[in-house]
Amino acid sequence: MQLRYNYRVYPTPAQQEALARAFGCARVVFNDGLRARQSAREQGLPYISDGDLSKRVITQAKQTPERAWLGEVSSVVLQQALADLNTAYRNFFASASGKRKGRKVAAPRFRSRKDNRQAIRFTKNSRFVVLDNGRLRLPKIGDLNVRWSRSLPADPSSVTVIRDAAGRYFASFVVQTSDEPLPPVESEVGIDLGLTHFAVLSDGRKVAAPKFLRRAARKLRRLQQDLSRKQRGSANRKKAVVKVARAHARVADTRRDWQHKLSTRIIRENQAVYVEDLCVAGLGRTRLAKSVHDAGWASFTAMLEYKAARYGCTFGRIDRFAPTSQTCSTCGRLDGPKPLSVRSWTCPCGAVQTGTPTRRSTCWPRDAGTTQTPVERR
Repeated sequence: MQLRYNYRVYPTPAQQEALARAFGCARVVFNDGLRARQSAREQGLPYISDGDLSKRVITQAKQTPERAWLGEVSSVVLQQALADLNTAYRNFFASASGKRKGRKVAAPRFRSRKDNRQAIRFTKNSRFVVLDNGRLRLPKIGDLNVRWSRSLPADPSSVTVIRDAAGRYFASFVVQTSDEPLPPVESEVGIDLGLTHFAVLSDGRKVAAPKFLRRAARKLRRLQQDLSRKQRGSANRKKAVVKVARAHARVADTRRDWQHKLSTRIIRENQAVYVEDLCVAGLGRTRLAKSVHDAGWASFTAMLEYKAARYGCTFGRIDRFAPTSQTCSTCGRLDGPKPLSVRSWTCPCGAVQTGTPTRRSTCWPRDAGTTQTPVERR
């Protein structure tokens, strides 16, 4: 399984300029490639292959006065920018033809220098190396100071340098891991995600909703008000934008850390985990949208899924239309729909079931949509 390990990096002012130059060159190559393919389509010409596109926007472009500065950065960065464009086109074609499941994927769009997030990727061909002193050596950038929170389990196959909206820099390593499965346990758990309680487990435990965004709303409101008073294009407005981005980043980091700890504990304590397949996109368009996005159900279930595959556990998604609150967990009898006032019911077999039509039953079937397929996190 491939996993990402993220670390904070602290480049010097000269290295920040080199990274900004690399971000800009990768963005220009991406946009040039996209513009070339769009122009060919408008003129009725055949689709430009990956190899021909690389020659046109990188090799030949470096020999022109308008793009001679592309040679100031590593060629691997430029090639990876085109690889991202090719991947975006393949995903778009697969989605348009129906081969790709899920929500429709739009055609690639031009990248802007005003984007809050900038990233470049180095592969093994670039010969990046982690030095003995802990610094990360990148071609034509230098030795970056990395804050190592933990050691890498294996040699990384690539590293992505990211600059987020808050002005922070991160190094994201892709590592191939082969973790041993956890010792088997006999407990299984079903998880009902909600807003009043973030999670209600089938063993009766309830996890309170932390509501990180709600707790930080007062500070965010004050920062947004300060931002709205700044004149557009001024230096003070740029500083205010960074302050707002840092406050939102702190909320996102806190939520991610809390979800990682909870998901790890659930996976370690249970051999099988079942969750309901919620329609987060639909719930995000209701009056509860802010609370739904603050809960972060999708990221939490994604953590459970890849951690279950990593440690040899079973993970299952229950169909959102499955009548689990009407089905007996002992004999499997379907008892039919019930009004909202019914909080529990007794099956003719004698088993007492808890749950309401609006909240799925806390008794989950063992064979409902299980999967043990490894998940690649790239």
